[in-house]
Amino acid sequence: MTSILDRPTTTPARLAPGQRIPHARSPRPIGVPVPARTRREELHIATPDLALSEKPAAQVLRAIRLAAPVFRDEIADSTGLSISTVNRQVGALLKAGLIRERSDLAPAGAVGRPRLPVEIAVTEHLTIGVHIGYKVTSITAHDLLHRVVGAISVPTPADAEAENALTALAHSVRGFLARWRGREIRWVGITLGGRVHDGGVVDHPRLGWSQAPVGQVFAQTLGFPVSVASHVEAMAAAELVANPAQRSSFLYFYAREMVGVAFSVDGSVHTPSGGPPVIGHFPIGQTVLLDPHRTGQLEAATSDTGIVAAARAAGLDVTEIADVHAAAGDGNELARDILTERAEVLGRAVALIADIFNPDHVVLGGQAFTDAPQTLPVVARVIRETSVTAKRDVRVSRAGVTVQQQAAGATSLDALYSDPLGAIGITG
Repeated sequence: MTSILDRPTTTPARLAPGQRIPHARSPRPIGVPVPARTRREELHIATPDLALSEKPAAQVLRAIRLAAPVFRDEIADSTGLSISTVNRQVGALLKAGLIRERSDLAPAGAVGRPRLPVEIAVTEHLTIGVHIGYKVTSITAHDLLHRVVGAISVPTPADAEAENALTALAHSVRGFLARWRGREIRWVGITLGGRVHDGGVVDHPRLGWSQAPVGQVFAQTLGFPVSVASHVEAMAAAELVANPAQRSSFLYFYAREMVGVAFSVDGSVHTPSGGPPVIGHFPIGQTVLLDPHRTGQLEAATSDTGIVAAARAAGLDVTEIADVHAAAGDGNELARDILTERAEVLGRAVALIADIFNPDHVVLGGQAFTDAPQTLPVVARVIRETSVTAKRDVRVSRAGVTVQQQAAGATSLDALYSDPLGAIGITG
């Protein structure tokens, strides 16, 4: 994955529309209060490109992450790099503390300098992922293998000005960081809906945010480098992190409180210059139980909020989406019919968008799919009936119910995965 790591500017107190912010500053040790800023300070805010990097250090780190413990000649075989290049990159990664040698695994009876395998250093480093959802924000700690090692959830502040909401969330992250004294926090990755501009400035219509200084607020409050990405694109990037060999094209379709798509080809998630594709307004045609307010739009009808509204309009005593799933599990026919109709509407949308992109694979992500596995055969049937491609390859994201966490984690690790030595140079 490739990050933009070199956009130096000095951060003003407030951003003008479209103004960039980045540059590096040393991270503040955990447990040391961040003082109020009374002068301009340099920050580092990255806009990740979300692609598999071809830099030698990145290739070597990726090979170690996927196959460790692994010997240098095996890294050369898997990457196609020369053994001298691999030796140089392994040496640099060892010096940076990102990998370690396993002397306990040296081949027995070897003559001369021992041949030592290497693996990722998982106990020393952490990154922090933040997924800002419409209702709930998840905060996670990730090791360098992209594994979640700690997590909390907090409500996303409602009816608050963007900067006030972001400041509150950033302070929640600071509280979470106190758990990890003694670990090196390398980067913070933030994902959310809407359009992300350079410098981590975000337009998020659903939250009512325009030119919200997401990157600036988190970087100033936390004192660490920050990357900000659109959440559906980051979810597609998380698929690449989990399976870098998947360089064929795939369409990622996400549905929960929001709906969205991202497209990846040849190891790179496409990020349109005009922002991520917007599909929430897509017409859905006539419905039976969904869309009681008759919006006729995909997101309003199939979002968690929309499903709760449909259930209440049908006479069910529910307050949140979990109640609808529980009722369906208990045999309530209305709840089952609502979830089935949701699957049908989403299946048609998936099929039509897939016909436009014509990807090799379709990946379904989000709790609209993973929280209702009994409706997945309905989704598959409708896709087959709607798509012009008879045998469309459709898969459910391997991230499952942790998709938001995995997306934020992929964003927090993007700089280290794409340019590990450059990222360590930034974080100190």
